[in-house]
Amino acid sequence: MGVIALDCDDCFATWRDQARRLLGHGIDPAEVTWSQGPMDDLLAVPEALPEGPGPFHARVPAALLAQLEQAGRYRGEQRWNLLYEVLWRVAHGDRTAMLAGDRLGSELQRRIKQVGREAHHLHAFVRFVPLPAALAEHLQLDLVAYHEPAHDILDSASGHFAERLGRQRWLIATPRDGVRYDGTSLEYQRRCPEAWQQWARTAEDPDAELWLTYYRHTFNPARLNPDALRQHLPGRFWRHLPEGPLIPQLVGQARHGKQRDGQAREVAQQRGKQISASPARPVRSPSSKA
Repeated sequence: MGVIALDCDDCFATWRDQARRLLGHGIDPAEVTWSQGPMDDLLAVPEALPEGPGPFHARVPAALLAQLEQAGRYRGEQRWNLLYEVLWRVAHGDRTAMLAGDRLGSELQRRIKQVGREAHHLHAFVRFVPLPAALAEHLQLDLVAYHEPAHDILDSASGHFAERLGRQRWLIATPRDGVRYDGTSLEYQRRCPEAWQQWARTAEDPDAELWLTYYRHTFNPARLNPDALRQHLPGRFWRHLPEGPLIPQLVGQARHGKQRDGQAREVAQQRGKQISASPARPVRSPSSKA
């Protein structure tokens, strides 16, 4: 039996239309695949997507469609196949496929969680660079940023900046897509224009040195927890942060004895009282015995 091999171009709207047609014609998930490259099954014979709507009309909860759209932003193996398996089961009366206690539901919820976490990373780790007045006027942009998200969250999560930056004009470019805000409306491009990427990657922050000085002097080696640092600030983001090149250096200094000072080296060398890194003594409650 042949396999229907589809390509939705990693677009949820395209996948939804394909999945609706497959579902209407009763195509089992085992008989369809969304390829992300050459088909692995050499014995499979690709078949065409059925024409027109099929006889089966399924009603699925709106909550499921929202979950599928969110999970569809996840980049990984079986990206679209999993969504169709969940849709198939729910459409045939098995709503446990949406729940974390189910095998498929557990993976669905894990992907939704990962996508949400990546949106948080976008909000936390994007660093906008202000453009010089002449260049800003020429490009009609005030701020630019370059970011490399692990999942396709730019379209859904970039409105966060429009709400917070007022009428400033800004641009976020990624290796895949990009978004531009002109002060009133967002323009999203699924294929980021090369010019956008060039502007974002080559912009020079005029206040970078001031920020690096502040970051060095406020770094507290005595309170460093490398595991917590990497958990909350994954290393893959460091290269696009202005302070990124400093982090390995500061972590290395802390590991080689600088943790005895509760302040940066430059601060400790200045005149004044040194802050000890020794742990504070516990505070006794009024009822404690001496």
